[in-house]
Amino acid sequence: MAGSTPGPTVVLVHGAFADAASWAPVTERLIAGGIPVAAIVNPLRGVASDAAYVASFIDQIDGPVLAVGHSYGGMIITNAVPQTTNVVGLVYVAAFAPDEGETLAGIVARSKDSVLTSAVVEYRYPNGDGTATELIIDPAKFREVFTADLPQLQSDVYGRSQRPIAAGALAEETTKVAWKTLPAWAAVGTADLAAGSDVVRSMAQRADATITEIDGSHVIMLSQPDAVTEVILAARKAVS
Repeated sequence: MAGSTPGPTVVLVHGAFADAASWAPVTERLIAGGIPVAAIVNPLRGVASDAAYVASFIDQIDGPVLAVGHSYGGMIITNAVPQTTNVVGLVYVAAFAPDEGETLAGIVARSKDSVLTSAVVEYRYPNGDGTATELIIDPAKFREVFTADLPQLQSDVYGRSQRPIAAGALAEETTKVAWKTLPAWAAVGTADLAAGSDVVRSMAQRADATITEIDGSHVIMLSQPDAVTEVILAARKAVS
């Protein structure tokens, strides 16, 4: 973009039960600061296919990229970035940073903080073999689980405009691990009941990430956008 700050393009990858608009407050701040940024659509159909899509998008960007993932988006950048040639760093925002062989379902199951599995509702969607299962969070439980630090009305808007995730994605294993070869940063919501603050923190520690703890729920990029943006800017400065 004209007048942009030299350095990597920031690519924001959203997670399950959300879309690229979940990054809007952070995107706004990055644009205002002259930072080249793209908040892209994560298909939410499966780890391998979502990672391939995100990798393809990133590879079409000229110059270096800082990959940023929220929630399931962290799992996707972990698997996508090794398929790219231009990513110089990773930022995990209330995000999964899995190791090889790990699944989202398995990580959530070992969390003592997450209450996600008690709040999901199943729907069906058509695929090439007939139909398959996809998941949303029960709108009546959405604020409790996902957006506890947002006003009720704002939370209700997000809860009623969720993008479902294919249930099969939760059981797909990680096959590539970007954080083993790239520097990483992590923003951990201290009251994250969706991914679970405990496992988000432990995964960030395992990845040797520079960790910033932020008072907030699973959606700290919405409730604490200044703090999350600062983490991204610090990472971008470090890899520029």
